[in-house]
Amino acid sequence: MLVMKFGGTSVGSSERIKALVKLVVSEQNKIVVLSAMAGTTNSLVEICNSLYNKETEKANQQINSLEEKYFQEIQKLYTTNENRERGKELIKSHFDYLRSFTQDMFTLFEERAVLAQGELISTAMFHFYLKEININSILLPALNFMRIDENDEPDYISIKENLNKELEKYPNQKLFITQGYICRNAFGEIDNLKRGGSDYTASIIGGVLKAKEIQIWTDIDGMHNNDPRIVEGTKPIAKLSFDEAAELAYFGAKILHPQSVFPAQQNHVPVRLKNTMQPEAEGTIISDHSDGTGIKAIAAKDDITAIKIKSGRMLLAYGFLRKVFEVFEIYKTSIDMITTSEVAVSLTIDNNKNIAEITQELEKFGQVEIDENLTIICIVGDLVAESKGLALTIFDALKNIPVRMISYGGSTHNISVLIKTENKKEALNALHKKLF
Repeated sequence: MLVMKFGGTSVGSSERIKALVKLVVSEQNKIVVLSAMAGTTNSLVEICNSLYNKETEKANQQINSLEEKYFQEIQKLYTTNENRERGKELIKSHFDYLRSFTQDMFTLFEERAVLAQGELISTAMFHFYLKEININSILLPALNFMRIDENDEPDYISIKENLNKELEKYPNQKLFITQGYICRNAFGEIDNLKRGGSDYTASIIGGVLKAKEIQIWTDIDGMHNNDPRIVEGTKPIAKLSFDEAAELAYFGAKILHPQSVFPAQQNHVPVRLKNTMQPEAEGTIISDHSDGTGIKAIAAKDDITAIKIKSGRMLLAYGFLRKVFEVFEIYKTSIDMITTSEVAVSLTIDNNKNIAEITQELEKFGQVEIDENLTIICIVGDLVAESKGLALTIFDALKNIPVRMISYGGSTHNISVLIKTENKKEALNALHKKLF
């Protein structure tokens, strides 16, 4: 079994949807996971915001505008009047459903149902198109098998059991189409795997089925060794280990959802990153095995806040760090980097939602300083501690850039530095020139 995931740009228009046929139709058994058409989820979020604010007229206008875009794509996608009418009926049913939410109080449960519509529409449109060109496929509803538990983690036992039940209904079928991102929660309600969750969906499916390979198709030819939007002359990386890919994804490489490699890694299923615009390109293969030692890539993560807690009581005080970490646990805020001294501890977070409450709690332990508008630059590879000269090379490249924090030694795959975001472009280019 091969699992293929296509992102929003890959299904972003009728032309893109038609182009998928050459990629997915073959003799090999496969499950195709689709995201919503590019821009749809953002539009649905805007509709939800209007509904929360009880701006009914605005919400209806937004719904009508998005519906019209889909009607236009339906006209281009299908060739017969019968199929165009069928496509219009599909779109109308989903958007009439969206309009039903303008009548009553809008809740979180209803928001999740609204956000699910993008994937439900894109998969149905592709399934109908395959039917029009006489290609057999099965539309496999993700809501029938994809489930998260009370901790918002995938319920792998339930997913495996229910997915296999769905597949067993069609023993001779080779091509299945399903939705990324959407799922049901522990209470059976419509929920989702958060932004970027289609990658996660593909990895979960591939993991529980022990697939031959998971392919993530986007609009770039693999994971690059630096940010191609900022640095010229970047190149795709041929091979990465799961640990290296996870570090890059977490610290800013947008091509891959940070969580998506874990189900694949646990089940030793390789993940390949491919480009729908250049399908002949090799892309990047992520597996249990790395491709030698040394630096592989650089990534950057923005919107970072540094918090420094200074306290003379830290000296020889056991339990101090536990108390600090408990504050972040209470407010469900993850920590990226941390450095300590005898009198202070500095750490970074990427979520400012509860910064006021966190600061107030931390002030019980000492003086608190907050520094915002920062970026973590992450240098990733197979960086064994004995590698001579790596740290010198990195910091020589950054000699003209003020460095706020350094993290080295916590992982054999990552050296991270914290800088002001205004210095990000200069830092990425300086590192690229020095390292590659």
